[in-house]
Amino acid sequence: MDQNSVSQAVAEIRGRIDRAGGAHVALVAVTKTFGSDAWRFARVAGCDAVGENYAQEVVAKAAEVAVTDRLPVHFIGQLQTNKVKMLADFIDVWQSVDRVSVITEIAKRSKKPLIEAFIQVNLTDEPDKGGCDPSEVGSLLEVARDSGVAITGLMTVGPTSGEPTQTRLAFRKLRTMANDFGLQQCSMGMTGDLEIAVEEGSTMVRIGSAIFGNRPSPTR
Repeated sequence: MDQNSVSQAVAEIRGRIDRAGGAHVALVAVTKTFGSDAWRFARVAGCDAVGENYAQEVVAKAAEVAVTDRLPVHFIGQLQTNKVKMLADFIDVWQSVDRVSVITEIAKRSKKPLIEAFIQVNLTDEPDKGGCDPSEVGSLLEVARDSGVAITGLMTVGPTSGEPTQTRLAFRKLRTMANDFGLQQCSMGMTGDLEIAVEEGSTMVRIGSAIFGNRPSPTR
């Protein structure tokens, strides 16, 4: 992985997004398990944000990359309440909020003037995936509003099977839910299903391996 390969890969991903009709879709480079160079490469390549899954990695990379050299950092992994304090100074958007305890802990720990978060919704009925039940979104929005956390969108992960019809149905449901709740942002779509996501109204895709290649083992 080097700057040239990352920039070329980002250009290819942008082309895929454009061809699917998503000229204004944001690109989050998923940098989990890669070193701090991935943050730098993603910024130079023109990505809109970086996405991280593991708290220790966020802290380590933030120590190596100056604030002025960083893209916005999104937390996209399953969020443990006891890791929020560690992350609070570094996360710009919390994409994986799925329960009341996480909302209240973020509100307690974050010192940012705008605490921005997405509610992650599980639309595939896969127990190993994070996300709340669709029926819980309304109540979580109320808790967030009362806690001072700005929910600006919804997030989901497509079915593990990658079956196109099931994937499209899940993404369509998320876009409909976002519209029903008056939320503009819809974070859905990864390397294998970004075209379907864009066609179904995604405003933000999360791409990792197609930009950076095979992942090393994670440091949690």
